[in-house]
Amino acid sequence: MKKPLYVLIIVTSVVVLDQLTKYLVSTYISPFDSIEIFPFLHLVHIHNTGAAFGMFKHLGGGFFILLSIVAIIIVLSLLKKSTYSRFGLSLVLGGAIGNLIDRIRFGKVVDFIDFSVGDFHWPAFNVADSSLTIGMSVIFFLVLIKKES
Repeated sequence: MKKPLYVLIIVTSVVVLDQLTKYLVSTYISPFDSIEIFPFLHLVHIHNTGAAFGMFKHLGGGFFILLSIVAIIIVLSLLKKSTYSRFGLSLVLGGAIGNLIDRIRFGKVVDFIDFSVGDFHWPAFNVADSSLTIGMSVIFFLVLIKKES
């Protein structure tokens, strides 16, 4: 499979899955309701106007839209240069686009995955956030392995 097609398939898959799940959550779960899937996993409907975990809300939506656009340009540049893992960068790009769509359309991001272990409670997140995290982890891991070889 050609590399640009590979990237396009991953990015498109992440964006479609992200937007579809956010639509379903927004349609079927009232804000702040919680549906238990497992004792450690709930589906919720939260609106996040800040960055990761709701931080920096005071900076405003325009700042996060601009930041997302800059991040997308950087990732596209890295993909063109083939500097890092295409898979990892594709996941990061899909996640950034998914959350950017929400910020442009609604001024906030829909988060719905609520995870906890014992007393530790992780802030709610979404498919785009997961994609960003997994993509960055892949890149970090591969860079770390490369430096050790």
